Amino acid sequence: MSRGVRVRFAPSPTGSLHLGNALSAVANRAFADAHGGMLVLRIDDTDPARNLPGGETAILDDLAWLGVEWDEGPVRQSERGALYADAVERALAHGAVRDDDGSVRLGGTTLARPDGSATYQLATVADDLDLRITHIVRGSDHRPNEELQRRIARALGGELPEVIHHGLLLGADGRKLSKRAAHASVAQLRAEGIPAAAVRAYLDELDLPRHDVHLDAARLQRLAIDAIDAMPDDDLAAAAGAPVDLARALRGARTLVEARAIARQITAPEAVSLGEEARATMERFAELRAPGPARLDEDAARSIVRELKAVGASLKALRLALTGAERGPELWTVLAALDRDEALARAGAAITPR
Repeated sequence: MSRGVRVRFAPSPTGSLHLGNALSAVANRAFADAHGGMLVLRIDDTDPARNLPGGETAILDDLAWLGVEWDEGPVRQSERGALYADAVERALAHGAVRDDDGSVRLGGTTLARPDGSATYQLATVADDLDLRITHIVRGSDHRPNEELQRRIARALGGELPEVIHHGLLLGADGRKLSKRAAHASVAQLRAEGIPAAAVRAYLDELDLPRHDVHLDAARLQRLAIDAIDAMPDDDLAAAAGAPVDLARALRGARTLVEARAIARQITAPEAVSLGEEARATMERFAELRAPGPARLDEDAARSIVRELKAVGASLKALRLALTGAERGPELWTVLAALDRDEALARAGAAITPR
């Protein structure tokens, strides 16, 4: 295959990408890279009724978040009226007809509306020819358009680029994924705290699926955990809005939302008042922690947890005293995250009568 490969990703500006569209974006980038080619970003905004305010910005943000770069564009169809007007004239010279209302048809397909504006079918073919696209990589739901677009391309004096259809992402109901489904859009996944690296890894794994595939939420969750675990301390702390000293405590989080919740547990816990049965645990903890350094390393923090276990102390009570919660990250990571004075103050306050 020559190094002149040119592909395009052509979303409509209807808001954040759903994962099926994101799959096409990643697949086009991968195809271009594999063949030393170029990716053109085109915004298909010929239908004002579908365009949403801020829709294009949302798409650009999603692509940047996923690390999908483009080489040319964005090319906006709304700015290419002259190209489409010329395409209409060429189509009329090769078998298209103009109706009484001014619309232009090729067979039963409308190419231009009565006001002269191009429809999707004409605009997409005219753009592919003008932008010298060599390969169209898109979802199999576009397969019914292929023969029609081939006829339009010939009416415009060209040939449709080579078309590669990939399988679709399906929701739990077995239907094509839509933005309304759970975990379906890039914006949803960002809001749920799934790291960009996890979403990109999932889409990279799918590659160019030959058949339709169901969205695997469990796999996406596993990749999210792996991505959080692999983040540098500074990046993870920044994503959680936490001091870098908390990074070790955040690594067990399943999402960045959960990481932020863990950070709040440690930095701003709810006050608790424990009964007298917790006093022995707090006093033993104070005996072990007070002589130590201001900050514990992993070995020292784990050692305190082992010592407390050995004497039958209540680790649940200590966690409550330090974080205000019964569950959370491994206790040693909490001990390592808190400086000595803060940890001792919280342990003492939890058994001080209020």
